[in-house]
Amino acid sequence: MSQGVRFERSHEIAIDAPAGDILDYVSNPNSWPEWIAASHHIDSPPRPLAAGERFSERWHTRTGEVLLEWLVTERDHPRLWVAQTRTDFIGTIIVRYEVETAAGGSRYRRTLINPARPKAPTADMIRRIDEEAAVSLQNIKRAVEARRGGA
Repeated sequence: MSQGVRFERSHEIAIDAPAGDILDYVSNPNSWPEWIAASHHIDSPPRPLAAGERFSERWHTRTGEVLLEWLVTERDHPRLWVAQTRTDFIGTIIVRYEVETAAGGSRYRRTLINPARPKAPTADMIRRIDEEAAVSLQNIKRAVEARRGGA
């Protein structure tokens, strides 16, 4: 019996905003459709979520729509937020959002973890993940800085 393949990919960006503002934005699942192309409907309270809270996301994939049931597993404001879900096609998905204070603002890092995928992603899949992440990070930067009057 196969254990699966661990996959982890991180992407980061500098944002001209306090760490707490960034974490509050990304840890409010209702913001996700604003910055994640695949996310198109969220069922969640309209605020940042704490550890132990749950929410649902309708996620558009290349083959159709998937309903994801998320559980927030960690929140350490203003530096960390972690949530996880499970899918039939790639197993568990964990998202980890980290923010640290940096010169001129903060550094935001989003890490996607699949602890045990059925098989490793192809080079084309990784390229698409990286392209989608670059767009998402720019969307987050634009939204958070605009809320502060910086854009």
